[in-house]
Amino acid sequence: MKVDGGIGWELDKVGAQAQELEEMGYSGILSAETSHDPFFPLLVAAQNTAKVDLMTSIAVAFARSPMTLANVGHDLNAVSKGRFILGLGSQIKPHIAKRFSMPWSSPAARMREFILAMRAIWANWYSGEDLAFTGKFYTHTLMTPFFTPTDIEFGAPRVFLAAVGPMMTEVAGEVADGVIIHAFTTEKYLRETTLPALERGFVKAGKTREDFEITYPVFVVTGTSEEELNEAKRATRQQIAFYGSTPAYKPVLDSLGAGELQGELNAMSKQGRWVEMADLIDEGMLNEFAVVGEPGSIAGQIITRYGDVIDRTSAAYANIPKEDRLKIISELSAA
Repeated sequence: MKVDGGIGWELDKVGAQAQELEEMGYSGILSAETSHDPFFPLLVAAQNTAKVDLMTSIAVAFARSPMTLANVGHDLNAVSKGRFILGLGSQIKPHIAKRFSMPWSSPAARMREFILAMRAIWANWYSGEDLAFTGKFYTHTLMTPFFTPTDIEFGAPRVFLAAVGPMMTEVAGEVADGVIIHAFTTEKYLRETTLPALERGFVKAGKTREDFEITYPVFVVTGTSEEELNEAKRATRQQIAFYGSTPAYKPVLDSLGAGELQGELNAMSKQGRWVEMADLIDEGMLNEFAVVGEPGSIAGQIITRYGDVIDRTSAAYANIPKEDRLKIISELSAA
């Protein structure tokens, strides 16, 4: 199992962070799109590492066009000598329409076309195929030598797609090279909803599970003292409550017979009661979403619950000593 670790956005610190993660034995380095650009840190990381994968987890696809991401994906894959993974996500309608001022419609169908459009652009650059992509959402029919990259030794990056619902998950199985499972996922939902949807996508594309990677950033609740463990529980309950308030994620709660909780959490979020929301996540629900225990038990729990399903994972356990993190990485990498 591959283990990925995140880096921050402070570019003067990213190089040292990336070097440390590679030395610790991580398989990949992740950069997220939150309050800063997700690509710049990976450019710095590429210049300061030699082996690790470099992945956006995630970049917002619908805030951009297939052509802009085809360019960025190409450049980062070239500079990293084939180590870049373009991890994409759709975000939700309010952010796309109101924050990015970009169009929103039929997210699964749009995402499928978005990735196919990028692949058509890359086929033009790397194989000389005519650029003649005409879809419902995107059209790309013009490319001249002046705008065609020449540093094509390492080709196109791998594309991973973040997905929660079955429609987007099926799209991931069909047109992507991997799927990024949302942390707001339970083992039950993963096995009963996610895997069958991926399989439907594989069938459409004529590929197999061996052609694909599943990555799942597991919620980890741990600590070296009772106080630390309780603080980690509180923070994770808060995060679960935040995700649970999102209408699009209600099916995950439905799978636990707790769908009504989504409405309660959503109402509280609109009232700004963010801290109180965590009180609705009881111990049983925490254990459905998270791996909970002392540091020495974490790797074994992840392997037992997900070892036959996922290919790579990432988890936040920076609150424990480095030697404990090294043991977890080592055990997971050997699984």
